[in-house]
Amino acid sequence: MNDHSYEVSVHWTGDRGTGTSGYRDYGRDHLVSADGKPDVLGSADPTFRGDRDRWNPEELVLAALTQCHMLSYLHVAVTRGFTVVQYDDRATASLDLHRDGSGELTGAVLRPVVTIREADRVEDAVSAHAEANRLCFIARSVAFPVHHEPEIVVLGADTSVGTAG
Repeated sequence: MNDHSYEVSVHWTGDRGTGTSGYRDYGRDHLVSADGKPDVLGSADPTFRGDRDRWNPEELVLAALTQCHMLSYLHVAVTRGFTVVQYDDRATASLDLHRDGSGELTGAVLRPVVTIREADRVEDAVSAHAEANRLCFIARSVAFPVHHEPEIVVLGADTSVGTAG
């Protein structure tokens, strides 16, 4: 199979005139860019002296995971033959910090709300999340568990079906 490669550039913009002369003397701001795409304004989490108005690396990992799951799920819906008409997700991730200053993301929970057309395909729409997780390049690459708590809504129905998983 073909290998794919990706290239991004990161440019630190946080020099306040004295570089990294002290922990509080530099900004965490940076630009993430790729040819032909808008720049992403990045920083550290505010806990680590970053700018809360910019994306931090932990949010970007979670965003990539959520996007990848959605795109994989839409693919699975097509292959299984049910119709998704809306997809929204509000995902969360947990970060554990250690005394030595290191840390890691320890888990993510995706909470997709998926609206489908076919009332008789709700079970299939729920189970498709497991296949989407298996197919998702990012989920396969992270070193922490990714859980799913999907809610399936049938277009025109008054109720939805939620699951925890």
